[in-house]
Amino acid sequence: MWEPEAWGSPGGWPAPRGARAGPSLSSVLNELPSATTLRYRGPGVLPWGASEEEEEDGERNIQAIAETAQKELEEPLPSRELPWPLQARRAHRQSHAKDQGAQRSGSRGEQWALRLRRSKEKMKAALHTLQPWAWTLKRIGGQFGAGTESYFSLLRFLLLLNLLASILKACMTLLPTWLEGTPPGPPGPNASSPCGFYDPNPQGLVAFPTHLFNLLSGEGFLEWSPLFYGFYPPRPHLAVTYLCSVFVIGLLDLLLILHRSVSGLKQTLLAESGALTSFSHRVFTAWDFGLCGDAHVRLRQRSILYELQVELEEAVVRRQAAVRTLGQQARVWAVRVLLNLLVIALLGAAFYGVYWATGATVDLQEMPLIQEMPLLKLGVDYLPSIFISGVNFLLPPVFKLIAPLEGYTRSRQIVFILLRTVFLRLASLLVLLFSLWNQITCGGKAEAEKCKTCGYNYKELPCWETRLGQEMYKLLLFDLLTGLAVTLLIQFPRKLLCGLCPGALGRVVGTQEFQVPDEVLGLIYAQTVVWVGSFFCPLLPLLNTAKFLLLFYLKKTVQDFLFFLGSQAFAVPLLLISSILMAYTLALANSYGRLISELKRQIETEARNKVFLAQRAVALSSARGAL
Repeated sequence: MWEPEAWGSPGGWPAPRGARAGPSLSSVLNELPSATTLRYRGPGVLPWGASEEEEEDGERNIQAIAETAQKELEEPLPSRELPWPLQARRAHRQSHAKDQGAQRSGSRGEQWALRLRRSKEKMKAALHTLQPWAWTLKRIGGQFGAGTESYFSLLRFLLLLNLLASILKACMTLLPTWLEGTPPGPPGPNASSPCGFYDPNPQGLVAFPTHLFNLLSGEGFLEWSPLFYGFYPPRPHLAVTYLCSVFVIGLLDLLLILHRSVSGLKQTLLAESGALTSFSHRVFTAWDFGLCGDAHVRLRQRSILYELQVELEEAVVRRQAAVRTLGQQARVWAVRVLLNLLVIALLGAAFYGVYWATGATVDLQEMPLIQEMPLLKLGVDYLPSIFISGVNFLLPPVFKLIAPLEGYTRSRQIVFILLRTVFLRLASLLVLLFSLWNQITCGGKAEAEKCKTCGYNYKELPCWETRLGQEMYKLLLFDLLTGLAVTLLIQFPRKLLCGLCPGALGRVVGTQEFQVPDEVLGLIYAQTVVWVGSFFCPLLPLLNTAKFLLLFYLKKTVQDFLFFLGSQAFAVPLLLISSILMAYTLALANSYGRLISELKRQIETEARNKVFLAQRAVALSSARGAL
């Protein structure tokens, strides 16, 4: 019966809903001059004071918004009413004048050209509305800025690449494998050569935790599966389609990346050619660029003040560099040389750790203690992935601490941090591949004892292609697990603590910020792992598609994801899957129980047979002695 937003009630007290006669808060805020710019900001922007219900209704009305946009294309606005740069307004005015001239001339060719151009514009608008997460990206850009929107846009683009690669792999690799007949099992022993034998299937009874550890490590039942290279039989047609799939996926990814890069470059040049970059324009119009609301106003003003602060700091650094004496300049360069030597030492230590971990994995797996403990064996299997993820997690913050000590400007510091971080991530993968290749080829020594028989280290790596695929599989999986752990156990609790404790404790913890450069580098690293390992692990793009899909919804404000985990939409499928797994486990246990009982009966029968044979042997020996 009462609403706190009541207007026009005497004494400032809320009035009953039935007796209230004044306008609502939303309608009053919509009459503000700044609200008139909402129609220029796209379909992802809501009016001032819009409630969550209105936001949900807005998401359901995308089709109506698209129809409105098409109507505006048919009846374009005057150029002076568009919030565009001067060059864009001039181009719009010229295009509008050309359209009017085509309509007045009555020429059939010009009219058809006008209709064709408008049809293209309508198709572009319709395709834009059909893009996945278009509305969501619009809201993210309005609430958190263009940098965060660019991260999610890149995530969507990489998801598209992996989805296309998964479809091509399924059509050009999996389908021909099964169309030519059921793939044969692992190669059996050959009397002429010991190099062909390879049987990864476990022998005897396998406990349920072992299945789980095999799922995480890519061994056991996964080692001889379509997930890895060794599963596919050496058939001529399959070999051709397998190689063609790799080249087609690489070419398609290259073309899509070039198209995206060229489109982004065009947008950047257009924005730089018509944008006003003066300090006064950015300060005094900061409130009018993006989604309405006090939170976004503060975010936008903070980002612009940060830009101004960076520019002022860079001006001060340049002024100081211009007045340095020769001794001061030599001191600065000496500090830079020492810091770069420190960076090289850290990188060298990280690469040596990755090399050592890869080489020590095989030796540690042969120890009896590790073979008896599956959990410890899983940790040894993940030793290279742990080292790579560890150095990628620890060294970039060290680079951020070193960069300000070198005396460069803020922009150059960011460049050096990014270069060092990218080199660390990519070079660690190269070191992993080099160390694995060193194990496979016995350090390049074909006459070594381990490689003399088969030409490679067959005893430790009977199928080295599968081993490379397993390492890439573990890298992808461990990167996903660490990302989930950091988001759920560190970032999300930190955000809650800052929101619930705005006092001294919240200031000590610090505000949680979305680090766009670090997150983008994480995406590039994950995609690089897929490109490197997809030849030896053909289904790696499919796994990366699921990973990016989960990452998108996890990175988008995580609280909604956790609420979804507690909802019926998640609980019911989880209950069904758990019931199926429980029924499967019970059936497997019953099967194993019957097998154990049968084996016990066979053992008892064999024991009785041995006793009977021993008695007959004694009787025969006694009879011979009597004779």
